[in-house]
Amino acid sequence: MEDRFGHRINYLRVSVTDRCNERCIYCMPQELQEWLPRSEVLNYDEITRLVRIASELGVVKIRITGGEPLTRRDVLTLFRQLNELPRIKDVGVSTNGSLLAKPLESGETLAEALARFGVRTANISLDTLDPEKYRAITGRDFLQQTLDGIAAAKAAGFEKVKLNAVLMRGRNEAEIGDLIRFARREDLLLRFIELMPVSTTNVLNEQNFLSVGEAQRRIEAEFGPLMPEPEFRTNGPALYYRFHDSGQRIGFIGAMTNLHFCESCNKLRLTCDGKLRPCLGSHLEFDIKTPMRQGASDEQLRQFFLEVVDRKPQQHEFRYNYQPGRKMVAIGG
Repeated sequence: MEDRFGHRINYLRVSVTDRCNERCIYCMPQELQEWLPRSEVLNYDEITRLVRIASELGVVKIRITGGEPLTRRDVLTLFRQLNELPRIKDVGVSTNGSLLAKPLESGETLAEALARFGVRTANISLDTLDPEKYRAITGRDFLQQTLDGIAAAKAAGFEKVKLNAVLMRGRNEAEIGDLIRFARREDLLLRFIELMPVSTTNVLNEQNFLSVGEAQRRIEAEFGPLMPEPEFRTNGPALYYRFHDSGQRIGFIGAMTNLHFCESCNKLRLTCDGKLRPCLGSHLEFDIKTPMRQGASDEQLRQFFLEVVDRKPQQHEFRYNYQPGRKMVAIGG
């Protein structure tokens, strides 16, 4: 699939739930959340069917997100089904990590079971290593569980374990160095992400925004110059650098300040309630669940995908006083 601007779409991010066991201030900044009725959420067979159709159109990479995807009941069933799709070459999960070390009846950890069902990568949110700050940011006292989850993911043998840290002035700018040292010690790929207006209008403001450029200057002041590595890429838009005194890489995801951020976009999003979104930073979303439940054929659903790709905007709208229509937890991380 290719859109009007030359974006070749081979990556689908699939949200499986709007529920989460944390309450991060940039994603779901309220305790009182109106969850979607279960009847409105795609079941595993519906998700698998849509992923299969997307794979027939060139999608080879899948990332399962939430909410917190690992809170959904029997979620391993979905991973087993996706692992059986022959055209899907890369399955990953985005998680807060707090459940990865959970023991199962089989004697495995949840991370080990995910690896057995073909999960190759895990993106784990970690904004701070300080327990008090972690509690303030996430609303939960789960730091040790998350650290245990990171260890479990490594032990399970995932090909890549990436840490995502959202930059927040007044919250965690003093944590940048500690996160780098932790990632170096644990041999993990760390990415710093700018705040985006994806939940409520007051999540992002001039007082709490910390750009990746400022973060990079802080890092270089402490660790020395960073060397750009433009040829190193992962599935997303991060720009990667390497420290001059080691092989450690870090990435920067600057949706707000990088004017070239959208040029290499290769993804669509499928929300847990069956909406296809061609861009996170746009209100455009298209209901594929209704025609599917009304009996649409595979060919009709393929055409639906192609029409959504044709509506993909050239770039996101975050820099133009964007007002979020749905909380990030309902869209998919």
